[in-house]
Amino acid sequence: MSAGHDHAGHSHGGHAHNHAAGASSRMLGIALALTGTFLIVELVGAYLFNSLALLSDAAHMFTDAAALAIALAAVKIGQRPADERRTFGYRRFEILAAAFNALLLFAVAAFVLWEGVSRLMVAQPVESQGMLVIAVAGLVVNLIAMRLLSAGKEQSLNVKGAYLEVWADMLGSAGVVAAAIVIMLTGWTWVDPIVAIAIGLWVLPRTWILLKDTTQILLEGVPAHLKLADIRTAIADAPGVGGVHDLHVWSMSSNDVSLSAHVVLAEGAEAETVRRGVAALLHDRFEIEHVTIQTELEACAAHESVHP
Repeated sequence: MSAGHDHAGHSHGGHAHNHAAGASSRMLGIALALTGTFLIVELVGAYLFNSLALLSDAAHMFTDAAALAIALAAVKIGQRPADERRTFGYRRFEILAAAFNALLLFAVAAFVLWEGVSRLMVAQPVESQGMLVIAVAGLVVNLIAMRLLSAGKEQSLNVKGAYLEVWADMLGSAGVVAAAIVIMLTGWTWVDPIVAIAIGLWVLPRTWILLKDTTQILLEGVPAHLKLADIRTAIADAPGVGGVHDLHVWSMSSNDVSLSAHVVLAEGAEAETVRRGVAALLHDRFEIEHVTIQTELEACAAHESVHP
């Protein structure tokens, strides 16, 4: 029997979210202009100076530009309100974008690794002076882009994905600078593909983490910083609660958490009082603000033996 129907305790930070999104879009736009422009310079340099390391860095610069463009679109689309067809709005788009960026990076890394091994087997000449000039300029561009994105990376997985790609590219640019200096001093052209391969290997673990985080959200999984058992125990121990089942915790995007649950009332407990108490507990202890709680006088028959 049900003593209450889908009582929802919600807290919205719409103004703060829109302000943060506006700031993110400005920073993303500037970073995109920088990386997009320099991508062309680096591609031309890779061709002219026959440097795989520069090409590898240019490939990462391309994914940077793609990530920033998609992130910018995701911020804009994510601000669109919910409608009759998409009742949760469009915020999930940023997670789809972040997952796409991760897959794109995997493809780029695979290409660079393949080409790097090929060049190790058949050495090719590299014009190190031009390579050095472009690599230094690329390093400066990456550092500026990282600075622009650092403020928003903790609020958005999508911005975090773009930041990680720029960060990896910054390390790549530093590697290309080092490779160019070594080639200038020693003539060891095999250093070029070695650095290219190192850049590819360096970015793969971070790409995997990003893909894992986005997949967890797309599968409606429990956010990594929360444990379902702890939440279940906390609700079960709350005053007036006789049991809890049908407990679900998930995220729609990178910076929100939602919860729904059926709560069985203890004998004599008042439904609204219990609901408010559980909602406050979830907010204060777990920072879960989007809560839907259905109170019941007795557990649903299908769940009586599943979640006591």
